[in-house]
Amino acid sequence: TNSADDVLSNMAAPMMEHNNHSSNDLSHLQRTDCIKSESPSEDENFTDDVVGLVQKEIGGDLKSLKKVSGLLEKLTLENKQLEEQVLTVSSSVPLRVSAALSTAEESRVKLESLLEKERVLSNTLQQHLQGAQVWADSIGQVLGQLDTLERHMKYLQCLARVYWHLKQAALPFVFVLHYDDLISEKKEILSRPGQSQTPPLSLPIQIMLLPLSKRFRYHFTGNRQTNNLSKPEWYLTQILIWMGNSSNFMEEKIQPILDRARAKVNARVELCRGLLTLAQEKLAHDAPRLLYDDALFCHLVDEVLQFEKELRSTHSYPRAYPGILHILLDKTAFQKWLSVERKMAVEKVDTMLTAEGAWSSQYKDITDMDELKAPDCAETFMTLLLVITERYRSLPCPRAQLSFLALQKELVDDFRIRLTQVMKEESRQPLSPRYCAILNAANYISTVLSDWGDNVFFLQLQQAAVSVGEEILGPLGATETGRLASLEESLFEALLALLERLRGDMLGRLLDAVMRDVKEKAQPYCKDRWISLPSQSDQATMSLSSSACPMMLCLRDHLLQLQQMLCLPLFQMFWQGLAERLDNFIYEDLILYNHFNEGGVAQLQYDMTRNLFPLFGHYCKRPENFFKHVKEACIILTLKVGPALLLCDVLKQSEEDEGILNHQQPSPESALNELGVYKLAPSDVQILLNLRSAWLKQ
Repeated sequence: TNSADDVLSNMAAPMMEHNNHSSNDLSHLQRTDCIKSESPSEDENFTDDVVGLVQKEIGGDLKSLKKVSGLLEKLTLENKQLEEQVLTVSSSVPLRVSAALSTAEESRVKLESLLEKERVLSNTLQQHLQGAQVWADSIGQVLGQLDTLERHMKYLQCLARVYWHLKQAALPFVFVLHYDDLISEKKEILSRPGQSQTPPLSLPIQIMLLPLSKRFRYHFTGNRQTNNLSKPEWYLTQILIWMGNSSNFMEEKIQPILDRARAKVNARVELCRGLLTLAQEKLAHDAPRLLYDDALFCHLVDEVLQFEKELRSTHSYPRAYPGILHILLDKTAFQKWLSVERKMAVEKVDTMLTAEGAWSSQYKDITDMDELKAPDCAETFMTLLLVITERYRSLPCPRAQLSFLALQKELVDDFRIRLTQVMKEESRQPLSPRYCAILNAANYISTVLSDWGDNVFFLQLQQAAVSVGEEILGPLGATETGRLASLEESLFEALLALLERLRGDMLGRLLDAVMRDVKEKAQPYCKDRWISLPSQSDQATMSLSSSACPMMLCLRDHLLQLQQMLCLPLFQMFWQGLAERLDNFIYEDLILYNHFNEGGVAQLQYDMTRNLFPLFGHYCKRPENFFKHVKEACIILTLKVGPALLLCDVLKQSEEDEGILNHQQPSPESALNELGVYKLAPSDVQILLNLRSAWLKQ
């Protein structure tokens, strides 16, 4: 066993030495390649491998030791070969690494050179591209146009073969055009004025317009008899006829095709829009030639307005698309329009004010229709303003509408001045029918303007006036602008104030005239012997004072007369104003001017409560409320002796205790209120108490 171990040791020694040598060489290579690897149990593993090899080749049989020499030679030979390989690898590796590094350096230098060339070339190319971009864009546009034209040419070639047969499809007009006409006409349609405001027409619609365009120019240009400046209705009517004739065809034949193609286009509207370009072009050409002929220009405006109305109503043309009315909003044409409207309106006002029945109402015999009792001149004038409103209501520009509104306000103010002049001529006879008619006219115009102030159209104009109105309506103060914006005032507020002043002035003159007559008739009644009239117990029945009859008859006649001549609102203002003045007159000129005995007080109360008040009872339920001075004076004068003396004590005590609070003593006001006296002051009541002759003796 010992000899076997020695043999194994001898065999392992050179193998370990060889392994160590090989390990050193490999460690050198690993350091050259910057690879490091260490294992603490490497020798142990190698010894185990040798022992395993010996066990495999020799085993535990001692007779097999003769194989040791052969195994030793084999291993020695393998060890020598390994050493040679290691030496060969050790000498060749540095050369390869050096060659690789040299090649890498050359590659790096070449790469840097190539990168520098690439930067130079890139900069040069970028500069070239920038310089050529303009040309490229221009060429791109040209190529795009060429491509579009090529597609249009192919499309037109296709259309040229198809639209010839549209007559069989119930097309309301016949195409009689050559292919060359299609090209030239298409260019004209695309270049017509007014097309930039709306989307361009689709190509099929443009093609369908070609024969109509040719026929329109044939009839309404040049020296044709149908091209008549005084007959704009001819070409406008022709446009409407074509619209009506093609309506069913466009809806039944063309619209389904567009719907299947998912084109969001209304075929009928598109054709109308195309036809309108013909009318726009014609109107823009003719309007400047009519500026110096008022009659022809006015006729043109009327026809354009009628055309626009029928276009929007009968043919349901959308208001989002312009018609032809905007052509007349050109600065020169529009100023001419305003001038003609002003001139014609003034002429009509002159005519209506000088007409035979200017100050009579055409509805005077029809009660239900004559509530405002407006004279013909006022009603005709407001109708004129209404017509002007309807003429400019459809204008597409708020500035233009405000210009017409300014014209209307100017006309109203002029009419007010004329009413004032006529009123001054009639002021000597304020109770005449003509004077009352002037008053009714002022009230009628004021009422209509008030209603217009609440109209939606004028409210919209009012909002527009807040933003752009100063340019047209003149400077607006901050207060007025704020009230207009908040709708506290209307556009007619200034005019309404002037008309209200005129109405108030005329109504005041009317009341003055009536009161002069009443006061004249009331003089005997005021100077009656009130202090010596018989008592009520001495009379079988009470009756109206004979001296009061003229006054009462005068009042009755004037009330009936003015009720017939004045409109209801004005008459209500009149009789209420008359009642107020009459109340003051009787109180001051009759009651305070006289002394009364018991019979006089009873007669006064009877005249007032049974005769005067009922005169006004036809117009209200409690007329005595409009004669508060007279009513309360009668209450005080008809007091019995006891209550009268008690009231005198209260009033005297109140004077003595003035400035001193006395909760036990009732105040004069409360004592008067208990009697039904609210209007008269305590000092007035003391004066009335002193007018009773019986109380003066006590």
